[in-house]
Amino acid sequence: MALLPNSRTEPDGSAVIRVLTYNIRSMRDDTGALARVIRACAPDLVLLQEAPRFFRWRKKLARLAAASDLVMLSGGATAAGPALLCSLRATVERTEDVLLPLTPGMHRRGFTTAVVRFGGARLGVLGCHLSLDRNERYEQGGMLLDRLAGLDVEHAIAGGDVNEAPDGPTFRRLADALQDGWATAPQGGEHTWKATEPHRRIDAVFATRGIEVLGCGVPHDHPGVTEQDLRSATDHLPVLAALRIPA
Repeated sequence: MALLPNSRTEPDGSAVIRVLTYNIRSMRDDTGALARVIRACAPDLVLLQEAPRFFRWRKKLARLAAASDLVMLSGGATAAGPALLCSLRATVERTEDVLLPLTPGMHRRGFTTAVVRFGGARLGVLGCHLSLDRNERYEQGGMLLDRLAGLDVEHAIAGGDVNEAPDGPTFRRLADALQDGWATAPQGGEHTWKATEPHRRIDAVFATRGIEVLGCGVPHDHPGVTEQDLRSATDHLPVLAALRIPA
């Protein structure tokens, strides 16, 4: 496949960044393969789902960040699973983790959010892992859009495990309000679930309208990313997007 653009700051102050979203199944699989995949993608931002949430979860996340040449930004247990990592290129303005209303009998869900700057570009970020329940998931999709608007920035992205294919009501709700990265500029593979036999796209990167999506997809054939590592790292495949954020 054609290579995604490298991260850079443009003369006009806009920024080209790489964003990776990845469900890592609580790092229960091959963490070496996981770090190699993330590092090879050279992301500026990583939106993780199912990050460690229990015993020594911060230490586990910090080890993954260090092995991936990144640093922890926010999330983890404090967001009920979603977490953000970033490169040193990012200047962090603020972060906030949000726990969503708990439905009895269902898993607690949350959002991890941040506002960061790359050069002259300012960006809101939201990481999510939506419910397995159809009705709860649809409500959470509305909360996601409200929270993204509440970051009070002109340009923002959201990403994560939607737990639903693009023809589902929640996915459509998000894609109607935001740009669906893969549908806008497909580059790489489409299907993210499951890693060993991918047949559904349930993980996505979304962006507000002013952001230019330069390419988005599963990084098959990306330099340094092997199919063995993709199968061994976790049960999902990652989605890598290149975006141009206006100054």
